[in-house]
Order: sequence, then C-alpha cells, then structure tokens
Amino acid sequence: MLGRWPSRTSGSAAAARRPRWTRPVIQFVAAGIVALVILLVASGWLTKRAATAEAIVVARSTTQLLATTVVEPALSRGLVQGRTVSIDRFDRLALRRLIVGDVLRIKIWDASGRIVYSDKTQLIGDRFTLGAEERAVLDNGGTAAQVSDLTAPENRYERSFGQLLEVYAQVWVPGGRKLMFEAYYSYADVSRRSAQVLKEFRPITVAGLVIFVALTVPLVWVLARRLDASAAERERLLMAAVEASEHERRRIARDLHDGVVQDLAGISFGASATARELSDRPEVARRLEALGLGVRRSLRTLRSLLVEIYPPDLATEGLAAALDDLLAPAVAAGIDVDLQVADTTGVRPDASALAWRVAQEAVRNAVRHGRPQSIRVTVTVSADLLVLIVVDDGAGFVPASVPRGDHLGLRGLRDLIIEAGGALEIESAPGVGTTVRLEISR
Repeated sequence: MLGRWPSRTSGSAAAARRPRWTRPVIQFVAAGIVALVILLVASGWLTKRAATAEAIVVARSTTQLLATTVVEPALSRGLVQGRTVSIDRFDRLALRRLIVGDVLRIKIWDASGRIVYSDKTQLIGDRFTLGAEERAVLDNGGTAAQVSDLTAPENRYERSFGQLLEVYAQVWVPGGRKLMFEAYYSYADVSRRSAQVLKEFRPITVAGLVIFVALTVPLVWVLARRLDASAAERERLLMAAVEASEHERRRIARDLHDGVVQDLAGISFGASATARELSDRPEVARRLEALGLGVRRSLRTLRSLLVEIYPPDLATEGLAAALDDLLAPAVAAGIDVDLQVADTTGVRPDASALAWRVAQEAVRNAVRHGRPQSIRVTVTVSADLLVLIVVDDGAGFVPASVPRGDHLGLRGLRDLIIEAGGALEIESAPGVGTTVRLEISR
C-alpha cells in the first residue's frame, strides 16, 4: 500500500522511539545556559560601565578637592601675570602636593586659552583653543572629564603616558578672576579601579544568576516532563484516530471490492453473455448489451472511488492495474485513454508509489482543469530508471504558476521526488496541453 513510502507517520514513529524526556529538557537547559551566559555578559558589561563611571566620579571629586583646597589658596596675580618668582613658588607646591598619587600632570588655563601654569614649564604662556566642555567649566564651574586627545598639540608632552583621563575644575584668583585647573590621570588607574569595583560586584551577580538557574532547572524539568507526557498522549490519541480511520477506510474498500464490485462485474459479464445467446431476439440482445455496458461504466467509476477511498496495494495488484483503475474516471468522462505499462518486476515499492502518485495528480489535474480529449500514460523501465510520462491535450497552464500555488499536489510531490533522488519535469502552455515526466531510480 502507499503507506510504505515516506510519510509523516514514519517520522512520528521514529520520534516516538527516542527517549521522551531528552529533547525538551535539553532544549530548556540549553536555553537556560544561553540566557545565563547572556545575563552574565550583559551584567558584566553594565557593571564594568558603572564601575568606570564610578572611577571617573572619584577622579572628578579628587580634582575638585585639589582645586579648592590646594590650588585656589596658592593662586596669585603674579602667577597669572607670568612672574618667574610666582611660577617657581607654585611649581614647588605643585610638585609636593599636586603631582602625587594618580595625578600625572596639571595645567592651569585662563579664559583666552593661555596656559598660566603647567608642571611641564615649556607649555607656560602657550595659547590653545578651549573646547566646549572646558569653556563651560571655566565659565559656569563644576567639573568635567574626558579621555585625552594625545594628538592635540597641547598634549604633546603627555603622549609618553599612554591613554589619559583629563578632568577640569574651576578655580578663582584673588580679585575675582576665573581660571581652569586641569589634572591628568592614567586611564589604566581608572580601569584598575573599575576592575576592583567589578571584582566586588561580580560574585554577587554570578551567585544570584547561578541560584536562579539552580532553582528554575528542576521546575523546568518537571514542566518539560509534563508537557512531553501531554504531547505523547495527544500523539497517541491522534495516531489511534488515524489508525481507526485507516482501518475503517480499508474495511469499506475491501467490502466494496469483494462485494459490490464483484457482483457488478458478474452482472456485466452475465448480461453480455446473455446478449450473445439471444441472437434470435436482436432487440433484447441490444438492451442487455447496453445494460452490460452501463454496468461496466458504473463499475469503473466505483473502482475509481475505491482508489480515492484507499490507495491500491501496488505490491499485490501491480502498477499497471492501479493505473488502469486511476484512469477509469477519465474513461467514464468520455476521454480517450491510452495506457502502456512495462513490466515493473523488481522496481522499488517507493518508486512505484511515487509514479502512481504523480500519475494520480497529473490525471486528476487534466480531468478537472484541462478538459482534454485524450490522455496517454506510459511507463517504461530500463536497467536503472523508471520513467513515467503523462500527456494530455487539454487547456494547459503556465508552469511558472506552480510555485505561486497552482497544482499544489505536483509541487509537494516534486519535493518528495527530489528527496528520493528523482526528477520531475512539467511542460505545458495554454492551449497545447501538458506533459508530466518522472524519472526515478528503480
């Protein structure tokens, strides 16, 4: 029977042979691990970002503290005016109390962009353009921080330090003049502080996530088992319903074939034989012959309906008999039918099944949509191939329309044929009929 060829039932049976708990649990656990990794990465990134921000806040606080407690009390008009004595005095203070700890370099700017003081004395008196953040701090107070642009000319003496963080704070000169104090910190120190904060928070984050996963995995396990049991029960009920339907269709087809079909065949043969015996009564003989012809026509239609109810057993009946039953509706519709089938002994059952299915779809489409005058079905068998050709002279169609939804039966069969290593060709055009050609390994 056609049930031997690949179908969803075989896939379901294979799935049923696998452990019922394995796939769902693995999927849930894998999803949990992926979620854990994502959460760890995301929380690590967020924590590092927060730690870096905290380190920058510390640098800004330190700069503000130095500006208000050390720099401002030491500022003088002589320093602003560039007097050597004032610069030397401030320089001794800077080296003793400002260039300490994380501070690598300091500068003091006025509103014109002139460097009033720098521990790198070569910069004192040089002028550079102040940026927007620097200008805002000098005018409005507060602090600001940014990564140093070591390509800028005012930072040419800092390039040997590597990446730096520069922090600005407003300071006041006696007499009410505003200046800007700038301190440079090694960004490696900022990263070190960030790492320290991250090191403190990471165990909390990881432990929380691990505890969460440890608590949820057993729940997921139980839920997966329940869901899988429910799915298995639904599949069992579905398979039972399918098998019951299959059994009922098989029983109906068998009863009709062994009962009504045989009775009609007997009536047809009896009517024809009786008509030949009544040669002396030609009128009655013609009526009996017409009656036998009508019974045979009905018999063909009934056999076709049996094929629709339950496909033929190709292994028992053979491909030729199955195709003959398949063409019965076309004959009943007055279509000229030509069937030629070579000996299919030794052909794989799934190859015969595919050939029958392709012929079924081709003939069905031709009868329903093509309105042909004739249909020719040919099956040839070579050393390694089974070739089926179905030709009709009907209305035809545009083969390009197949992927857009027309002739879905042939479209679905094409996928099965490709999986089986065969090839399906459809040649057609409006008004010139259709040729369907199947080649498949025997």
